[in-house]
Amino acid sequence: MNDQLRLLEALLFAAAEPLAEAELALRMGEDADIPALLRTLAETYAEHGVNLVALAGGWTFRTAPDLASALKSERNVLRRLSRAAVETLAIIAYHQPVTRAEIEVIRGVGLARGTLDRLLESGWVQPKGRRESPGRPLNWVTTPQFLAHFGLESLNELPGVEELRQSGLLDIGPAVLGEALVMREDEAAAEEEE
Repeated sequence: MNDQLRLLEALLFAAAEPLAEAELALRMGEDADIPALLRTLAETYAEHGVNLVALAGGWTFRTAPDLASALKSERNVLRRLSRAAVETLAIIAYHQPVTRAEIEVIRGVGLARGTLDRLLESGWVQPKGRRESPGRPLNWVTTPQFLAHFGLESLNELPGVEELRQSGLLDIGPAVLGEALVMREDEAAAEEEE
């Protein structure tokens, strides 16, 4: 078991992205009890500077959370995502699989030509199959790199409406309230006519 533990440790350290248990089993052989080995390795590293964590459907080593402030460094980001790209990424994350036309309907505006290309280059989205509709448009989904970059084990960890509202990221603005007020006025006028 010691040799298997060492091999597992080496595989995880050498991997550029989280490795799924199925992939680890292929590399380590049928006789390896991958869940038990992962538990042992996670316990071994629990008090170290790096921890074994489950992310994006796989396992990887990450810096221990309590050391994050000591390792924090600031650097200039050469390329920032535009607001349209961030909106598009959020739509894909929450509505996937989704087509370009569906993204445009949700956003309410056409999608600039390079927006999906930029997200594709970043490795955060990818095409996945085609919709069974006229023109057979591509479906877009997020990637394991998206999950790993944002520290998510799965899409189930994306914040919900209430979490976004509490954090101030989801604000009911005047446009939404204005529509609600107009609807109430119309309803009141209809009631008066009756």
